[in-house]
Parts: sequence; structure tokens; C-alpha cells
Amino acid sequence: MKKIDWYIFWKFLSTFFFSVILLTVISTVIDMSEKTDDFVKNNLEAGYVFMNYYLGFIPYIVALLFPLFVFISVIFFTSKMANRSEFIAILASGVSLRRILRPYVVGGAVLGILLWVSNWYIIPKANAIRTSFELKYVKGSNMSPVSRSVYMRVDSFSYAGIRYYDTSSRSGGSFFVEKVINHKVVYNLRADNIAWDTAKKSWKLTGVVERKVDSLKEDVKFYTEQHRKFSFKPTDLQKDEYVQSRLTTPELNRMIELDKLRGSESVKDLMMEKAHRNATPVAVIILTLIGAILACRKIRGGSGAHLAIGIIICAVFILSDRFSTIFSTKGNLDPNIAAWIPNVLFAGVTVYLYRKAPK
Repeated sequence: MKKIDWYIFWKFLSTFFFSVILLTVISTVIDMSEKTDDFVKNNLEAGYVFMNYYLGFIPYIVALLFPLFVFISVIFFTSKMANRSEFIAILASGVSLRRILRPYVVGGAVLGILLWVSNWYIIPKANAIRTSFELKYVKGSNMSPVSRSVYMRVDSFSYAGIRYYDTSSRSGGSFFVEKVINHKVVYNLRADNIAWDTAKKSWKLTGVVERKVDSLKEDVKFYTEQHRKFSFKPTDLQKDEYVQSRLTTPELNRMIELDKLRGSESVKDLMMEKAHRNATPVAVIILTLIGAILACRKIRGGSGAHLAIGIIICAVFILSDRFSTIFSTKGNLDPNIAAWIPNVLFAGVTVYLYRKAPK
């Protein structure tokens, strides 16, 4: 890294963090104005709202708009340098465009790694804070407890089901477990009710009938009450629109494996979330290069023209990402392929722009 590299690198980072602070403040003010009525209705103090909502909302909005922040920052400061004819002087001195792009690659990689680590461990914790607050004070104030039937595969041979499982009380009725080996039921357990025992960290069954079938013999036992441990927990049964965003990546991997075993319909949503966490940091590097190649050329219209072109490119990128996500979650497209389609397309755009750029 030479002096010119450090100059561009620090320009990149300083502009990026200034953009993050500015746009985060604007987003927070807009969100605050929309939710003021909810805060007042629930008699919430400013300190409580900040610690229990905005402490999670700010990391969430930064991660959501992170690639856009990077792209706008690159366009803005690079366009300013181009308007001052700095790149003309650099190129005239014999430095190639590829050499000029080195600090952009380093800066994009640093920010991409930062986003990757945050997506894996930090943002899910922030989402847990934000969504818990929203469910309690914004969306959940008028919501009734969620009751639904649950059917799943417990392990390689066992299947279970609960009728009318209540997520708030962690209880349900008409529970059953069946073990099937070689297309034959060898074990059956039924209970009138099932509830999670917080003290014993196990499931409490009432009105239990347990059957063990061996060839033509059947062993039947009755229990008024029984505590059992199964591979699923209340958190595994509590499905909502926020569940995948709350889980750190190791927790997400565990839920994906469990849902694959159970044959759950939500497994594609979980896999799409994981794929996006890995693909978005790479998109940061790609957008950084596109912004640098576009804005390093001095054109009529200056920064305004560069920003207009950049916004159009960002819009196309977001649309391609949305389309591929829908084709994956609602169709048969593999989530890992769907998450990387925009990156592959815009990597091609990057190569095309680089070849056409003046060197």
C-alpha cells in the first residue's frame, strides 16, 4: 500500500461511516415518527425505548442498507476526485486502472468481512431485541396467542404431532409419537395434553397411553402424568415471521438440519437466510468495484450523473435479488444458487465496465 492507496482507502472509509451515520439518523427519525403513537399509548419512557428497541433497530437498518451505503460512498468520493482531475493525473503518471482499484478492493474486503461477521453473530442478537419489542408493543398489542397444529419428523424413524399448540402457554392437546421401522408401527404414544415444564426442562404429558408392538404382541401402559424429553423444544415450535432473522448462524444451521429431518415447509426460508448472509458481503466488494470504475471517469454532470447511474444499478441489483429469492422460496430454485445469481450477474457487469473504462 503506497501513499495514494492509503489516501483513497481512508477517503473510502471516512465517507462510508459518515454516510452510515447520516442515513441511520434519518431512518431512525422516520421510524420514530411512525411509532410515536405506540410509544405514547404504552406509556414508554425514552430510555426504555432506546435500550429495548433502537439498540436493535440501528444495527438492523445499517445491515439492511449496508451495500447501498458502500456503493453511494464509493460513487460520492470517487466522483469528487474525478472532478478535481486527480485520476487524470494518476493515469498520466503511468499508473494502470487495475493498480488504482487496489485500495477499493482492500476497503471493500474489510467492509465485507465486517458485514459477514455481523450477519453471523451480531445482527441476529439485534433482531431479537427489535422484534421482541415490536411483537409486544407495536404488532402484538392487539394479537391473540397463536394456536396451530404441528406435525413433524422427530428422528429417522419417529413422527410426532400436536393439535392446537399454543405458542404463548407452550402447551397443546392430542399429542402423539409413532415409530415406524420397515413400514410397520412398532411404537405408539398418545397423550391428552402436552406442556413444557420450565423447571425440569422437559415436556409434561397427561393422560398417556403407551403401546409397544412386537410382531403379534402388544404391550400397553397407562400413565396419568409423565415427563419426557424429545428432540424438539418450544423455540422449535414457535414459528413466526422473524424466526430466521433472530438466529445466529450456528443456531440457524441447527434449525435447518432439524427442519430437513422433519420435512418442514419453512426450510427453504431458513436456507435462503443463510445463503444471503454469505452472499451479501461479496456483493459489497462487487458494488465497490462497479462504483469505482463508473465514478473515476470525469463526465459532464459530475457527481449528480454518477449518483443517478449508481441508483439505477442499485435498483436493478435489488430487483434481481428479489426475483431470485421468490423463485427459490416459492419454486424449485436452490437457495444457494438464488442468493448468488445477482453476484454472478453483476460480476459480469463489473468485468464489462472494466474493459470499457479508459486506462
